[in-house]
Amino acid sequence: MNKGNGLKVIVSMIGLDGHTTGGEVVSMILRDAGFEVVYLGVNQTPEMIVDAAIQEDVDAIGISSHASNYPQIERLMQLMKERELDDVPVICGGNIPPQQIERLLASGVARIFTPGSGADEIVDYLAANARKSQAHG
Repeated sequence: MNKGNGLKVIVSMIGLDGHTTGGEVVSMILRDAGFEVVYLGVNQTPEMIVDAAIQEDVDAIGISSHASNYPQIERLMQLMKERELDDVPVICGGNIPPQQIERLLASGVARIFTPGSGADEIVDYLAANARKSQAHG
């Protein structure tokens, strides 16, 4: 499976969220699908993630979220707009309550993948919607 064609994706947790399993599993899925993955791990601030996105020239950002850190994701989206990274989609995955899903989507998060989302669903979405995919699509 080489759907990623070298598209570069950051995978990270934000704030004090220490649940790494989802981010690690998605990182492996994306690597196996041909994406270049920059895994930032835990304890990342919105500013750190945006700085890494600029430095690494990424095509998408994935945030694994299993804690009540939703205001930090909203801050990430605000920084993405301020730093003119509107063309870099941010996706989130995890056990996110429905009312939070609505708020995150309203803040600019491109897509939320809840438990039970399949690997192909994530890979296909990023392959079609990552920044360089849009430029060449």
